[in-house]
Amino acid sequence: MASVYRNENARREVRSWCVERIADRGTAHVRSEVVTSAGVTGVVTTGPEPRDGEPSVVLLPGTNMNAALCLPLVEMLARERRVVVLDLPGQPGLSVGRRPHLRRMAWYGNWLSEALTRAVPGPAVVVGHSLGGAVALASDAPRIVGRVVLAGAGITRLRVPVPLLAATVPWLLRPSVARSAALLRRMAAPGRGELPGHLSAWMHLVARYCRTSLAPSPLPSSLLEHRRTVPTLVVGGRFDPFLPPRALGPAARRRLGAEFRVIEGAGHLLLDEAPVEVSAVVEEFCAGLGH
Repeated sequence: MASVYRNENARREVRSWCVERIADRGTAHVRSEVVTSAGVTGVVTTGPEPRDGEPSVVLLPGTNMNAALCLPLVEMLARERRVVVLDLPGQPGLSVGRRPHLRRMAWYGNWLSEALTRAVPGPAVVVGHSLGGAVALASDAPRIVGRVVLAGAGITRLRVPVPLLAATVPWLLRPSVARSAALLRRMAAPGRGELPGHLSAWMHLVARYCRTSLAPSPLPSSLLEHRRTVPTLVVGGRFDPFLPPRALGPAARRRLGAEFRVIEGAGHLLLDEAPVEVSAVVEEFCAGLGH
């Protein structure tokens, strides 16, 4: 097992940042932990109790992200639904920092099944961003009644354009807030204003204290074929450099039989660039399930 953190002090610094940001936001929430075979999982729960068997929304953040980074979207979703955010093990946040070297997606799928059993009392619509989308697809938990995959890995291979790679290397080798902001701009839609300042501060923290993980390879076709039994919506940003709609859309339809939507004016950072649009898409999807 490898740790996402460079050392124990790094783990403490990251955890402290996340705890303080969640507390400072002032959102009415419950922060808790559940224990799985992967280790401790950090959980943030907010929103009204589910009514008449309706599903909770379970949000899985992507690579290098966690509940503390998703709060604006969580607050919007929680106006109508119970929202449960699960920090992924092996990613910086409030869950255990260890992740396996081999069979990582099978491990994540098993983790999610266990975490849902312990943290979510009823049916769930799992909303996964990037790596979180691949994890949502990797799990066959029976309480998953729908999936919304946002700029999701696991469906087709991610691309890394040269300008994005050119921004990543200095971010890793000589971390600074400015280099973090430059990297985030490459992930976002061109021409948009500055992203929230806390994102640059966070990515600086990640580069200093963490060992970032690579994107997963596409999931096996046999696995995705089995996922067709549960309604799935795949959503992409018009300007996503990793997963452009011209690649993600056809792959989602061919490999998952899933509906595909594009959010205009957004890149890969859908949770931060388009929280209003994402919230509306998720709510429409949940309402359409008929629970």
